[in-house]
Amino acid sequence: MSNASYAAAGVDTTAGDLAVELMKAAVSRTHGPEVQGGFGGFAGLYDVSFLTAFKRPLLATSTDGVGTKVAIAQAIDKHDTIGQDLVGMVVDDIIVVGARPLFMTDYIACGKVVPERIASIVAGIATACAATGTALVGGETAEHPGLLGPDDYDVAGAATGVVEAEQVLGAERVRHGDVVIAMASSGLHSNGYSLVRHILAQRGIAFTDTSAELGGNVGEALLVPTRLYTAPLLGILTDPSLAGAVHSLSHVTGGGIAANLARVLPLGSWVEVERSTWSPPGVFRVLSDMAGSTLESSEGTWNLGIGMFAVVAADAAPAVIARLEADGIPSWVAGRVSTETRDFAGFEQGAKGVNGGAVRLTGSYLS
Repeated sequence: MSNASYAAAGVDTTAGDLAVELMKAAVSRTHGPEVQGGFGGFAGLYDVSFLTAFKRPLLATSTDGVGTKVAIAQAIDKHDTIGQDLVGMVVDDIIVVGARPLFMTDYIACGKVVPERIASIVAGIATACAATGTALVGGETAEHPGLLGPDDYDVAGAATGVVEAEQVLGAERVRHGDVVIAMASSGLHSNGYSLVRHILAQRGIAFTDTSAELGGNVGEALLVPTRLYTAPLLGILTDPSLAGAVHSLSHVTGGGIAANLARVLPLGSWVEVERSTWSPPGVFRVLSDMAGSTLESSEGTWNLGIGMFAVVAADAAPAVIARLEADGIPSWVAGRVSTETRDFAGFEQGAKGVNGGAVRLTGSYLS
């Protein structure tokens, strides 16, 4: 099939080439000497010769998208932050096992390639990759006319990291008396947007509207990008003075607060997360009020202000919190691990196929 007939079918290869040219500089800035073969190859190449220094290197991999948050970016024609959301959802899952991210690839499906829009999305991905020490080694932009509308797109990505086998974090390291440290989110991150969109639709509120409660344009308030935790946590994990202090990490994404923490606790252990230790940001309160519901009713959907948990040795908790705060991440003690026998009625036990610990939220939120 000739280019002319392909264009007649709605696919513009020239626009695709221009998009690649526009994103090239941003992507190249994520490349260190480990990236081989330059830009635009059929496959990305990454030199892993350094793995010979590992005793038993384990590769960690994660893949994700950003869900229906892209609908808001499309509605207000703002595409420069959705890439950070993608990196946060993918790379911050890799740090959970204690792995250092190495490289990432992205995939963008769209109804029509608008070069500047695609370049803006990828520039956001590249900026966040650079912030997390991750090389963006390749990607694909696929034009799907007839399947997606001209302004529709979706994004996904996959990343790979590495960790020494004896340093893998997880529930098996957690002990009675460990402290649960909560790390503040930047807002909604990239979960629960189907509920957000439903609430706004029920109230007849458009993303282009202005809301005094949300502090301005509705869409922009809801597009605050996902906070990135990888670099600060890697700093803690590689600090000799804190060696072994962190026992497990949990990325608070789909499933909410209790379920995600339960996944990284050992069977038989439990934690009561004290709501009184933090005040959920305004965006959650405004949306709950619009829905005529309570904050508590959305604890299984939204992060309500907690983007990541660290389960750490009690004596190391002050130092870990100090490091996180110094890196601009508000953090606090939200609970403690116990293995004492008790009734688990009302607790969330494990999640996503993991038969883990038990977690429930207790008390009342700070106003």
